[in-house]
Amino acid sequence: MTRLPRYAAMLALAGALPGDDDRWGYEVKFDGIRALGYVDNDLRLISRNDKDISAAWPELADIAPGSPRFVVDGEVVTFTADGRTSFEALQPRMHQRNPAMIRALRRSIPATYLIFDLLHIGDRSLIDLPYQQRRQLLEQLGLRGPHWQVPPRLHGTGADVLAESKRLGLEGVLCKRLDSPYLPGRRSPLWTKVKNMRDQEVIIVGWRPGTGRRARTIGSLLMAVHDDSGKLVYIGNVGTGFTQSALADLQSKLQPLQRNTPTVTAAVPDAIWTSPALVGEVTFTEWTSDGRLRHPSWRGLRPDKSPAEVKAPLSDGVPR
Repeated sequence: MTRLPRYAAMLALAGALPGDDDRWGYEVKFDGIRALGYVDNDLRLISRNDKDISAAWPELADIAPGSPRFVVDGEVVTFTADGRTSFEALQPRMHQRNPAMIRALRRSIPATYLIFDLLHIGDRSLIDLPYQQRRQLLEQLGLRGPHWQVPPRLHGTGADVLAESKRLGLEGVLCKRLDSPYLPGRRSPLWTKVKNMRDQEVIIVGWRPGTGRRARTIGSLLMAVHDDSGKLVYIGNVGTGFTQSALADLQSKLQPLQRNTPTVTAAVPDAIWTSPALVGEVTFTEWTSDGRLRHPSWRGLRPDKSPAEVKAPLSDGVPR
């Protein structure tokens, strides 16, 4: 039997709620790590940047074997005590590959695989089928176990489900056209993400030393994105949202990347510049008129994203 074919994840565009509810399905936008699951005799989890991350999440392995074998799309998450998913809580596990450390961490930070699409079953690819039919086939598989499940679709108008997601403190909703095929590796308006809070992927290009309690460690990180010409532009610094362990981890990763010259044009006193190799994510309130993020707060590193993917949004007054 041949191996299951490899797929790339379909991506959503940020946008507004659709006006024609009867043509759309709604799902919760979960806060975790996107991963395609290849379920045959065993499970292979492949990240958005095409890395095999199966070893990091051993509690998901018992979803295999698959009979028939299949390929699914989903999000690896961890739940907080109030039932919400937390990207921050996942951080200690995202980079960990030491089996002993993983065994210890999985007890305190258990993972769940939330599965929302079915791309392949047996010897048949399903990506040309409409989303509504793929979703029905997925639900018929009965994928529910101690660390995996198919979350329910949301019912009601887009405005109602978004308001409810905000009330519950969730990140937002995903709107999917019922007739949409699965478009591997493409970002399409057939899938639209609508968020209750704003976030931005950023490239770390340096840091400023801390003072007071943060003396001898990082005070703030210097952030950049690519503009639409491909140039790396400075968008400010972020100095809040860090735990002590996150700061120590960042310092260990940034130290080897240190360089004498900046990769962006920015007058930042006492900056320690680094090569633009690490990607992170922040929340913020708005873009300023000079292309800076207002009130950014650190969420964590994104090892599933490459620096080349990090771009400025298409609006918001970001320098062009």
